[in-house]
Amino acid sequence: MDDLAQSSAGELTNDNIALSLLNFAVVKPPVAISNGLPNALPEAIKGYVEAAIANNTRRAYQGDLADFMHWGGAVPCTPETLAAYIADRAQTLSPHTITRRIVGISRAHVSQSLRDPAKNDLVRTILRGVRRKNGTAQRQVVPLLKQDLLAILPLMHGTKGIRDRALILLGFAAALRRSELVALDARDLSFVKEGLIVHLRRSKTDQEGEGRKIAVPYGRTSACPVKAVQQWLAHAQIVDGAIFRSVRKGAKVAGRLTAQSVAKIVKSYAEAIGLKASDFAGHSLRSGLVTSAVQAGVATHKIQQQSGHRSLEMLNRYVRDANLFENNAAGLLL
Repeated sequence: MDDLAQSSAGELTNDNIALSLLNFAVVKPPVAISNGLPNALPEAIKGYVEAAIANNTRRAYQGDLADFMHWGGAVPCTPETLAAYIADRAQTLSPHTITRRIVGISRAHVSQSLRDPAKNDLVRTILRGVRRKNGTAQRQVVPLLKQDLLAILPLMHGTKGIRDRALILLGFAAALRRSELVALDARDLSFVKEGLIVHLRRSKTDQEGEGRKIAVPYGRTSACPVKAVQQWLAHAQIVDGAIFRSVRKGAKVAGRLTAQSVAKIVKSYAEAIGLKASDFAGHSLRSGLVTSAVQAGVATHKIQQQSGHRSLEMLNRYVRDANLFENNAAGLLL
């Protein structure tokens, strides 16, 4: 047991570890923290440190730490206290969510040069036990496939319909995440003779802001993402700023859409064509392009070029799901 655990927690009993864990005292924080960072940092340093963390990640850390504090934890904490928190939350949370919570708590310690309780063998062992007992599979949203896409397009009417057509077709064709879609500005689009080039300036896997370009060619059918975007920009008279904006009563175009709005839009159209809304989300557009492309026989490296997946391992998750029935062993026998 490390020094921190010995000085504040005492010893574990061998006969009832779970009971012992819940009896450990929580050490009060010696330094105030914000966003997982000590407030005592000079503003100049703190600003650059915070810039290194994406806003969504920072909010996740805040939420994780807040849940731990609400449960009764504090920073610093002993490995035994953290293990007790894991055991309690394992009753209601998935192993994936618990692991993410531990990352936030760990960062709050490391940022203050405190001993990280997550590195302790007890914490690692109880996490392994939670994963083995409760499983590690993450929920995957259902992809919005090409046939689904074509089915929902006739349902789009008015100003909202023009926006939604552009939003869904571009999100699908460029395999964009919902956060990437709503972050697009007019300056990020370049119309060329072949179609449209989307300048993705930052993404989940590109926190350094290197950026990449995504080609979206003119469609061969009426479901053309390039023409849909052009129609929306002209209809809403957007020449700069956010591309995808909310539409208020009276067809008034307002401010930038949120990522949550994209999910709601996708869910509403999925439900409108008889699909289960809860199975879909904003990510269904990105996964829909990848899955549909795999089913159409598009080469993996070309799909990767469009989606921006950095590893084939992540892309292969879609490939496996899309090919479940291809040359299926049972299908070839029965």
